[in-house]
Amino acid sequence: MAILEISKYVLAGMLIIAGILHFLKPKFYLKIMPDYLPAPLLLVILSGIAEIICGLLLVFPNTQTIGAYLTIALFVAVFPANIEMSRKYYLRRKKGFWLTILRLPLQLALIWWAYQFIR
Repeated sequence: MAILEISKYVLAGMLIIAGILHFLKPKFYLKIMPDYLPAPLLLVILSGIAEIICGLLLVFPNTQTIGAYLTIALFVAVFPANIEMSRKYYLRRKKGFWLTILRLPLQLALIWWAYQFIR
């Protein structure tokens, strides 16, 4: 099995686990939800469902391309939550602020990673 193929399963697994965590630890995701968005709990649930679906779509060759496109869209859509997390860490002077800043360019790497699975 090629490294790219293995990495597809790693990304899919990460998405599925992250999606499940939206249901197990919704308070964490509610804390980073931008205040200007309506119905935060509903958005946490929907984003969890979207992550699980993206992960599952990536796994199967017939749905891999649509899964990759949707994963890229998801990573773009959740980027404001990552910015909000950094903003809140900064305002509250929480430990780990710089880790949240370093996480922002990681989103670009995740988009590139998902792009590798477009056929």
